[in-house]
Amino acid sequence: MVQVTFKNNPVTLVGPEIKIGDKAPEFTVLSTSLEEKHLSDFAGKTVLISVVPSLDTGVCDAQTRRFNEEATGLGEDVVILTISCDLPFAQKRWCGANGIENIYTLSDHRDLSFGDAYGVHMQELRLLARSIFVVDQEGKIAYVEYVSEGTNHPDYNSALEAVKTLAK
Repeated sequence: MVQVTFKNNPVTLVGPEIKIGDKAPEFTVLSTSLEEKHLSDFAGKTVLISVVPSLDTGVCDAQTRRFNEEATGLGEDVVILTISCDLPFAQKRWCGANGIENIYTLSDHRDLSFGDAYGVHMQELRLLARSIFVVDQEGKIAYVEYVSEGTNHPDYNSALEAVKTLAK
């Protein structure tokens, strides 16, 4: 069982712990234009899923900017999704203000479909726990990081190395 804290307070994660080799669970989230998006929309590609509690916080901002910058050098067979519980309108505003255009920013606010499927729904806060998942072209989990303290950064280099290994 994954143990996560947020501002040093333990939180309860709802959903299963995802492990390397698992079939990546399907989910339904909303784009910034309120269109439903699913993992299956990106079938056949390597997918890096960057999960953040809220784009309007320092670490989440930095994490999303980092993956947006890295996206241009990863090739056309790689897709990066940033998923949070922020409203789609807030995500759209934030992306526009920050020049984010190389990744998909998706909202799980409606029913926590992603959070519950990937075990990152922080029950006490109704936010998603900071985490990274990499899904290979066959739809299997190739990399997982549940960040133990929600205000810490993920291991960017390890996540990107996992993507680059798959994209070769």
